[in-house]
Amino acid sequence: MDLNLNNITFIIVTYKSHNVIFNCLNSLPRNSNKIVIENSKDINLKKDLESKYDNIEVILNENIGMGASNNIGIIKSKTKYAYIINPDATFKSDTFEKLIKSTEAINDFAILSPVNSNSNYPNFKNKITSKFDKEDIFEVDTIDGFSMLLNKEKFHNEDLFDENIFLYLENDDLCLRTKKKNEKIYIINNSIIDHIGASSSNFNQNKEIEYLRNWHWMWSKFYFNKKHKGYLNAFFKIFFNLISAKIKFVYYFLTFNSHKKKIYQMRILGLLNSMLLKKSFYRLED
Repeated sequence: MDLNLNNITFIIVTYKSHNVIFNCLNSLPRNSNKIVIENSKDINLKKDLESKYDNIEVILNENIGMGASNNIGIIKSKTKYAYIINPDATFKSDTFEKLIKSTEAINDFAILSPVNSNSNYPNFKNKITSKFDKEDIFEVDTIDGFSMLLNKEKFHNEDLFDENIFLYLENDDLCLRTKKKNEKIYIINNSIIDHIGASSSNFNQNKEIEYLRNWHWMWSKFYFNKKHKGYLNAFFKIFFNLISAKIKFVYYFLTFNSHKKKIYQMRILGLLNSMLLKKSFYRLED
């Protein structure tokens, strides 16, 4: 492969991510090309980042979701490869070097990533028996969206992230469509990336964020299954989730637990809106 620092652009989507974005950027190769899509329109963060880092462009954007924002960066990048990385993910000192070295054995790929440092939370699904001499590289069906190196030659603009999805399963959707085209997705097992998880925003513990996540998790789960398996299959797939959420909503209503009640209310609403074929419209008020 011709993978090197000069033909990769790192794409980072931020939303009130001031507490984590600097650690992420500091861990990347210093002279790498970087595009930050800043979805909370923080002009001060834009000025700060562009004054502190070389080869960086910060785009102030509406909060249109991870997938759609990633697409902006991918399309705007001028390099052959685009590396999607969340602001709460960081490279080890040798992550990039080992990534480049290992890919010399790969003739062709659509998506690949270093492996998550926490083996209890693997950033891939369905490992396929390695066809390489070393176990440094193995093929998988799906890679988590916090770290994805895309070979742009394998994707037309309409083949990128599904912009109907605001949050959750956009990476699963992309990987599934990629595998359907018989393209390869790899994990580089000796190249390590750290991911904090659920920490991309300053207020990730805020109850409103939890409500939003529950709404979109259920909306995306039904949408994803409907898209790939049809409406009826999606309905049977999520039927238990709907019944469970209703039972728990009633239980927490009767026990006066307003926070838990609201969580399951949001799950029900997200699911029902998806079943009614409505867009993933739910957003937080700034």
